[in-house]
Amino acid sequence: MKALIFDLDGTLVDSVYPHTLAWQTALSAFGIPCPAWAIHRRIGMSGKLLVRAIAREQRRALSAAEVKALSEHHARLFRTIAPSCSPLPGAVELLAYLARSKIAHGIATSGKPSEIKSSLKGLSLSSSAVVVDGGMVREVKPEPDLFLLCQQKLKVERKDCLIVGDAVWDIHAARRSGILSVGVLSGGVGEQELYNAGAMRVYQDPRALLEGIDELGFD
Repeated sequence: MKALIFDLDGTLVDSVYPHTLAWQTALSAFGIPCPAWAIHRRIGMSGKLLVRAIAREQRRALSAAEVKALSEHHARLFRTIAPSCSPLPGAVELLAYLARSKIAHGIATSGKPSEIKSSLKGLSLSSSAVVVDGGMVREVKPEPDLFLLCQQKLKVERKDCLIVGDAVWDIHAARRSGILSVGVLSGGVGEQELYNAGAMRVYQDPRALLEGIDELGFD
């Protein structure tokens, strides 16, 4: 293996539950009350898909304008609830190790620039870090566009890449891209669910991945 591509929320930064609360509050404001668990299991897919899926379950029809307004309300709430999200255990050390070892790596996230700015800052990334966000591609997860663009920017073939994510949507997108993936439990999704989605290995968090990185073909 020559490169690692990381999801952001729940994989490198502790932001999944603030996102869940922000979505729950935003949905309620639009007259769509929803239990947190039903939102959490969809964190990682695009906001548009998340809103439409939950509205569909409740037999609600939303216009494109309403979906956009709800998503924008979520973004404002998220910035209020979590103005900065802490890196997950081992995340900063893992990225620093990759940089020192000259192992190609990048971040591919469905989030918009305004949503991820503070999280990226907390990871102490170098100015040359490769970051692909949801505004740079036509479709986000579970479509493979984010990962494929990141892979292209890293200038590494798909067979030499490995994707790291915390949600089944990351693993599904990885499979569609033709790139192998591993999961981390730090986003709150169960180990067996990640394996069932197609992850080849599952680690507790970024620290555990760093400790076992030689098992993945990196040294």
